[in-house]
Amino acid sequence: MTAQVLPKAIFLMGPTASGKTELAIRLCEQFNCEIISVDSALIYRGMDIGTAKPNAEEISRAPHRLINILDPKEAYSAADFRRDALKEMADIVSRGKTPLLVGGTMLYFKALVDGLSPLPAADPVVRAEIEQQAQQHGWQWVHEQLMKIDVVSATRIHPNDPQRVSRALEVYRITGKSMTELTAVIDNDLPFNVHQFAIYPDERSELHQRIEQRFKLMIAQDFEQEVVKLYKRGDLHLDLPSMRCVGYRQMWEYLAGKLDYDEMVYRSIVATRQLAKRQMTWLRGWDKLHRLQTPSQEHGEATIVQNIEQIKYIVG
Repeated sequence: MTAQVLPKAIFLMGPTASGKTELAIRLCEQFNCEIISVDSALIYRGMDIGTAKPNAEEISRAPHRLINILDPKEAYSAADFRRDALKEMADIVSRGKTPLLVGGTMLYFKALVDGLSPLPAADPVVRAEIEQQAQQHGWQWVHEQLMKIDVVSATRIHPNDPQRVSRALEVYRITGKSMTELTAVIDNDLPFNVHQFAIYPDERSELHQRIEQRFKLMIAQDFEQEVVKLYKRGDLHLDLPSMRCVGYRQMWEYLAGKLDYDEMVYRSIVATRQLAKRQMTWLRGWDKLHRLQTPSQEHGEATIVQNIEQIKYIVG
């Protein structure tokens, strides 16, 4: 029997401010690709400046899928991303093109590569029932209920960790199966021949400089007014995933009078650097990853061309 030939897909990863967007657009202009955004902040409408969302000119050069798909009050999980990304990838391939997945949300990439266990979405009613029982009997009693139906999870989860105790019990009450049973079954079918690349800075100091310059540009582009509009809506708050995005939380706290202006700028830059550090930590342990160079101020164009040639050589 002839082995099935899987369609190609390209992953382009990297820390924030490393130059992924420009390289991805150039790849689309030279190859038969379409971009799917892999970014947990770009999914939100009305959050453009602080997320460094591709602007109108960039979108006209290369449309991006999975951006501006949710209101900031809505949540979006790695499972949601995997479902949506696979659908978009199949559509791109059906039109004879190659999916180019670009972004820095490593958990989303991991969900695609490694798959996810089929755990149910949170159920507010079930969760509220568990909270009520905890208030009435205590979390130790709730943990004992978990021990009766899922010894493995109950042994692993400390009774003083109410969030995880509640989630494990919630999963059982929704599905009738324990979290241990469900996590043993992982949907990891990725029907693509994936080529993985990452822009990985040689000099962290240069990336830090790029991050600082980019945030100051965001300020000049009126990032404050963008957050003011979100702040005044009245239905958003700092516990939402959207408002926990770097820069937005700090600007929100400035608008609330908890930070002065200089402290807001400083904390935003530091938080973005910390995000980049976490992203690079993910990448260091990533399997089958081809490393690309970060465009510098002096050699940006030459580096982009070099990176494109490397991708072309590997992908074919």
